[in-house]
Amino acid sequence: MNRRRLICVLGITLALLARAAAADQLLVLEKDSHQLAIIDPVKLAVLARVPSGPDPHEVESSSDGRIAYISNYGGEGSDQHIISRVDLLARQPLAPIDLGALHSAHGLAFAGGKLYFTAESSKVIGRYDPASERIDWVIGTGQDRTHMLWVAPDLQHIYTTNVRSGTVSIIESALRPAFAPPPGFTPPPGAPPRPSAAPVRLWDITVVPAGRGAEGFDVSPDGKQLWTANAQDGTVTVIDLASKKAVDSFAIPVHGANRLKFTPDGRHVLISALGRFGSREPDHSNLIILDTATHRTIKSLDLGGGAAGILIPPGGGSAFIAVSGGGKVAVLDLASLEVRGQIAPLGQPDGMAWVNAEPPAAPAEPAGVNH
Repeated sequence: MNRRRLICVLGITLALLARAAAADQLLVLEKDSHQLAIIDPVKLAVLARVPSGPDPHEVESSSDGRIAYISNYGGEGSDQHIISRVDLLARQPLAPIDLGALHSAHGLAFAGGKLYFTAESSKVIGRYDPASERIDWVIGTGQDRTHMLWVAPDLQHIYTTNVRSGTVSIIESALRPAFAPPPGFTPPPGAPPRPSAAPVRLWDITVVPAGRGAEGFDVSPDGKQLWTANAQDGTVTVIDLASKKAVDSFAIPVHGANRLKFTPDGRHVLISALGRFGSREPDHSNLIILDTATHRTIKSLDLGGGAAGILIPPGGGSAFIAVSGGGKVAVLDLASLEVRGQIAPLGQPDGMAWVNAEPPAAPAEPAGVNH
């Protein structure tokens, strides 16, 4: 191949990659085969599959849509300590992130240009900075199985569920007075004057009791409430975020509630269910839809197997539900509340993420934040 033709081929290849990157994409983890499926959400077709690393559970995309981050869980008590990465343009795996002493990564959130993650076995939340390629912040929760994660756009509010403890952690950034000498303290003769110290930004943690197996959760679109599904109790706990207290708890008609998601208009709540653990009796309700105001179940759907991840793309319209037990992703029309399509076959799909065709600019970190 001559030089001119080679340049032409490379140009076409780069153009095709840019075109692919410019289209919305759905990312789905296949736990059976340890792969990340890259999917055309319009044609409902798999475009590519890339190795995901061992035991993939959750996936998140960088704000620019170039890198997918995958938590390699390993289970409760595991010594697994990596987060896998995939180049979404080249569709190739990258070297994983070594978390060192932090084990069992699970929940993920990309915010402010950085990746936040839970390390379940270590009872912490950590943050990875892609620019410096290091973990630059860690905070302990003191709770068992810190699992799912939500980071507010202002980067000063973080929420987690703690499965074994049955709690929700509300973590808030707050200004605190700088340390000062006790009253009456006299510096030794000749000591230089102590400069006045500015207030420091620290983190407050409030632990709110929820229910046994608190796991999937979401924050209401108006930011006022957090709802968490309690898998072992078969209930939902409603937490008022202003008072940081549980204000309601009610039963739901499914077994093994796994994920919970508000619709963009806040009118409905979707809850997926994995079913009864170890039971041979099939569950005929894998997804329920609640009326947010009344908490009533307005629809119950049999998707053909236990369901896990729920993803609603920006703008709403549809919801993608990972039917792990059925080897597919179901597509739910949010206007009619009917299943309008599916993506299959997939190997035990679970965690999902969305890649925007034109990702928004990452918000700048608020001034004065000192992590």
